[in-house]
Amino acid sequence: MRIGLHYWTFTIPSEPEMIAPTLARTARIAEDAGFASFTVMDHYFQMEATAPADEPMLEAYTTLGFVAAHTERMTLGVLVTGVMYRYPGLLAKIVTTLDVLSGGRARLGIGASWYEREQRGLGVPVVPVGERFERLEETIQICLQMWSGNNGPYEGRHYRLAETLCVPAPLRRPHPPVMIGGGGEKKTLLLVARYADSCNLFDTGADEVRHKLDVLRAHCAAEGRDYDSIEKTLVMRVPPLDEPEAFLTAVREYAALGVTEIQVTPDRHPAEFAEQVGERIVPRLAEIG
Repeated sequence: MRIGLHYWTFTIPSEPEMIAPTLARTARIAEDAGFASFTVMDHYFQMEATAPADEPMLEAYTTLGFVAAHTERMTLGVLVTGVMYRYPGLLAKIVTTLDVLSGGRARLGIGASWYEREQRGLGVPVVPVGERFERLEETIQICLQMWSGNNGPYEGRHYRLAETLCVPAPLRRPHPPVMIGGGGEKKTLLLVARYADSCNLFDTGADEVRHKLDVLRAHCAAEGRDYDSIEKTLVMRVPPLDEPEAFLTAVREYAALGVTEIQVTPDRHPAEFAEQVGERIVPRLAEIG
């Protein structure tokens, strides 16, 4: 079982000038402690469901470029990229840039954007849910085409590219892994079956996650896709340090379902969190397999 650090808040410590050194220190500690991946959110306002919208927030891919310079091994990705925030061709180039500069460690995490206050506030078009999913599928198609040997045009309903040139190509072969986030059964998990190297679900309990994976399995059968070729990942809700036994019990249940990577979110100073998880939790995860 691999573990990833999902760095979702830049509020601790409170001084803006401490954001960069804290981020760098936390990333180095996490890598040395055995974390396999480092992710950030794709938000410009903090999520209102978790904290005030005006809490500090940084742009995701700039942040990961900074983290890349301070680490050597961890996979780097956005959990997950909002499809409405970047033109697809530019997104492919952004992820390629991260991959090249990090030595082949980028992962494209992507999903249907949803935070309307943020979008309206910053002038991002707000479109109906159905259109967002159409754009999500086209965006993935464009990224995969730009990471292939096909430099020709792309003609979609929402996006039209005259040429899909991407030089240099990503270092990761055949391309940066595509992770689709969310558990929507009719659209999201169908797109996972069609295109993704991994899915990302939420810690909603073993029974619910089992159901989601059964839905994914059915989509894979309908699409002619090998279900076992898709990596299953999950964002944990149970706090690993406050409730370590409950956390590990939940992880064992998810491992039995085929989940191979979990992401945890700091609930205290991020460097302290990464260090303590590395000392108290990571060694026990190795026992789970």
